[in-house]
Amino acid sequence: MMPARLMQGNEACAEGALAAGLSFYAGYPITPSTEITEILSRKLPARGGRFIQMEDEIASMAAVIGASLTGAKALTATSGPGFSLKQENIGFAALAEVPCVIINVQRLGPSTGVATAPAQGDVMQAKWGTHGDHPVIVLSPASVKECFMLTVRSFNLAERFRVPVIMLLDEVVGHMRERVELPAVGELNIINRRKPEVEPHRYVPYRAGDDKVPPMACFGEGYRYHVTGLIHDENGFATEKPDAVQSHLKRLQDKILLHHSEIVDSEQVNTGEAEVVLIAYGSTARSAARAVRLAGEEGLKVGLFRPISIWPFPEQQLKELARKKVKFIVAEMNFGQLALDIERLVGGLCPVHRLNQVNGELIKPGTILEKIREVY
Repeated sequence: MMPARLMQGNEACAEGALAAGLSFYAGYPITPSTEITEILSRKLPARGGRFIQMEDEIASMAAVIGASLTGAKALTATSGPGFSLKQENIGFAALAEVPCVIINVQRLGPSTGVATAPAQGDVMQAKWGTHGDHPVIVLSPASVKECFMLTVRSFNLAERFRVPVIMLLDEVVGHMRERVELPAVGELNIINRRKPEVEPHRYVPYRAGDDKVPPMACFGEGYRYHVTGLIHDENGFATEKPDAVQSHLKRLQDKILLHHSEIVDSEQVNTGEAEVVLIAYGSTARSAARAVRLAGEEGLKVGLFRPISIWPFPEQQLKELARKKVKFIVAEMNFGQLALDIERLVGGLCPVHRLNQVNGELIKPGTILEKIREVY
């Protein structure tokens, strides 16, 4: 382990990216994610990497895709308005299967909103922001140490499955500081993309095996192939043949669906005998954890279910809790974006109550405790 240090959430993201092997960053400053850009503008070039401040968020995402195609582990960071601008190119990365990581430190919106206020309003955008059916992985940290560890994991998942991976922070997690003890780089499990094992003239760029993830050759290494945002065949060339289109899009979904156990992650606290279970993520989960303790002092049996992977969502774990006929309270800083999906998943197995707040402030433990008393 490294010596203990006081670290900010955004700083931990930057350090996690470097530990994962980051070699290229393109971004544009935007509150409340700017510290990530500032830190990497100094540290990445010092380690032989490349840092570029682009003219806007659209160009930043495009540069990340280009860098990844040459073999770089590539990252960009942003907040709500910039995340919106990135969506078209995130869709390109998903279809062309270009591994990359996008950190979105959420703030209150829509539009410019309140730039310095926390929110969790980008949950649905993270999954559905770009058009069409596409695979996506979204992770949500709740502590400074998790910012570090999940950034490393985001790069591992991006490289393993050739997908864009989104880190969904919020302003509180991004800007808070905590004492952390981080593993040394040598103690981390680092995954790199699988390279082709055939000669360049035998390489079929989008031919996958049983795991549905094709090996990825890097431009500049003697392999030449076509990359496009159009639906394409195994050779990378556009096709409109119905069978080929269906096969391609299904494979993109399957490479995530078939590997849920490698991706899905969650945390449960005191759920064994709970009669009420709070569901919360990000900074709201910290308030929820405190509310669980306060409720326990009153003799109330309350637990916490915290999804760490927002997409894919830990469906099975949640359904197992729902079958115990508990009462769910979904607490989030939006009007119920995750609650909508939870209500669908539960399908009447147990009641789902919502606690929503969108005033630019963190949901306090006392507010959650009041809701617990109301539904208990």
